[in-house]
Amino acid sequence: MPGPSRPHRRQLLAGAAALAAGGLAGFSPPRRAPNIVVVLADDLGYGDLGSYDGRLIRTPHLDRMAREGARLTDFYACANICTPSRAGLLTGRYPIRTGLAHEVIQPNDSRGLPAGEVTIAEALRPEYATALIGKWHLGHVEPHWPPTKHGFDLFFGLPYSHDMKPLGLFTAGPGVELTREDVDPARLTQRFFDRGMAFVDEQKARPLFLMLALTAPHIPLDPHPDHAGRSPAAAYGDVVEEVDAGVGRLFAHLRKLGLDRDTLVVFTSDNGPWFEGSAGPLRDRKGGQGWDGGYRVPLLARWPGVIPAGLASDAIGMNIDLLPTLLAAAGKPLPTGVELDGRDLTAVLTRRRAPSPHEHLVLFNNEQVAAIRTQRWKYVARAYYRGFNVPLGSRGDLLFDISADPSEAYNLASAHPDVVADMTARLKRAQALFEPMGLAAKAAVPATPK
Repeated sequence: MPGPSRPHRRQLLAGAAALAAGGLAGFSPPRRAPNIVVVLADDLGYGDLGSYDGRLIRTPHLDRMAREGARLTDFYACANICTPSRAGLLTGRYPIRTGLAHEVIQPNDSRGLPAGEVTIAEALRPEYATALIGKWHLGHVEPHWPPTKHGFDLFFGLPYSHDMKPLGLFTAGPGVELTREDVDPARLTQRFFDRGMAFVDEQKARPLFLMLALTAPHIPLDPHPDHAGRSPAAAYGDVVEEVDAGVGRLFAHLRKLGLDRDTLVVFTSDNGPWFEGSAGPLRDRKGGQGWDGGYRVPLLARWPGVIPAGLASDAIGMNIDLLPTLLAAAGKPLPTGVELDGRDLTAVLTRRRAPSPHEHLVLFNNEQVAAIRTQRWKYVARAYYRGFNVPLGSRGDLLFDISADPSEAYNLASAHPDVVADMTARLKRAQALFEPMGLAAKAAVPATPK
């Protein structure tokens, strides 16, 4: 097997810097370009895991992952709902750039991820074997479907959320154009982990990228019979504990194959919790615009010998950062001719107290800028109230010190007019840059006479 490329050697030097700065014991460079596994939960709450101060749901395997790797406390999904968040994660771009910022794709939709977008899977090929196991929700008709058109060698999963109809479990890959079978909701999580581990078996001789895009704990809640009725948090807790057990099985499988030290595993969620689940101390939930409860999610990363055990960071990051970060880990260049919004989080994940590469993050609600987050401050521009989409600037500025007040309960605008001026300037620049890219804004522009 070929040795690491030059970019990969730079990654190993970053790990060596982490050894010096963070006290990482027993550092040894990976033997090859790493396997990469991203486990994406669906509607998991920030406060659902023990490592994020959850108390009711038992997540021992994910808590062990946090102890053996890195835990980011101020990590965001790029949207407060599913489709745009997944588009941003896979492309490293705010979803308004891809035409997928508005709402989620419905069964009768013809929208999808444009063919010209470069996904993590496409950027890792041809050196990497790639698979998407689980939920796609980025277009289920031509030319957006199946995911094998977007860089994945193998797809085994659902076209969209499992509460949508008609629903089928599809397979596409080498020698299989597209097949469909019926769905057993109570066994989806088990089947996704089983197929993911089988993919690792099939491709263990070369680097692989596996995205396990789970349907849990999105409703309806259908725990496997082996997990049903066990959690103190009832059905919601059952399905989260089943996800945790699946992660435990995955790590055990990697150790059995001798791939544990060669594999970077990332765990996160596509947005905040919906009708159940805990947002922890954060305000609001999935779909709530502006407030952190809909956007801020867990991020755990484990790569023995590179990521220091027990690293915790409050540096701000977002799921759009996964593309540049994973490419850096793999020693692969960034896509050319692509405007990326994500930044490489290698330093944050390998060096204690490393600053965020972002000056600020932009939070969108559909195609409108809803908030701006810097490392310390949060400026909220939009919210929902009794069915109304409310521009909050007309009612006074809303400024929160997230480091002291993560619940966004106390407006400090009157005490920090200089910060308000800076944050409103950032907001206006983001609005001017991004909102004209939205499909609604483009549709409102009169056609130029010929």
